[in-house]
Amino acid sequence: MTDYTELSARIRALTEGETDEVALMATVACELHHADARFDWTGFYRVTGPETLKIGPYQGGHGCLVIPFSRGVCGAAARTRQTQLVPDVEAFAGHIACSSSTRSEIVVPVFGANDRLIGVLDIDSDRPDAFTEADAEALEGMMRDVFGRL
Repeated sequence: MTDYTELSARIRALTEGETDEVALMATVACELHHADARFDWTGFYRVTGPETLKIGPYQGGHGCLVIPFSRGVCGAAARTRQTQLVPDVEAFAGHIACSSSTRSEIVVPVFGANDRLIGVLDIDSDRPDAFTEADAEALEGMMRDVFGRL
């Protein structure tokens, strides 16, 4: 299980003063991915146009390149602006299988200043039911800390 207090402090130190969204995403994806064995794919999908997410910095195997807000877990998080906690991706209607190894997933919307949707943080696990509400709360707080001032 991730020690989010320590991880948040490390990410805060690494990202202090940085304002480039892509640089921040790359750093956060790397730190998160290597912090927890449950995290099989860790990355960001960026809002690049109306109702459109495109792959951003990530760690792990290949991801889908483009995801419309109308499809998948990432699209649902962007569309509803709410964290999606999916214990079994096979049971999620409209799940997009970017990787056949994914069993569970958490997707957190990422907001900049003035509630601007920047993208989503997507973490996949090759384990079923890998994520909890505690993960959701910690990751939401971390995204606010890193991106909320941009």
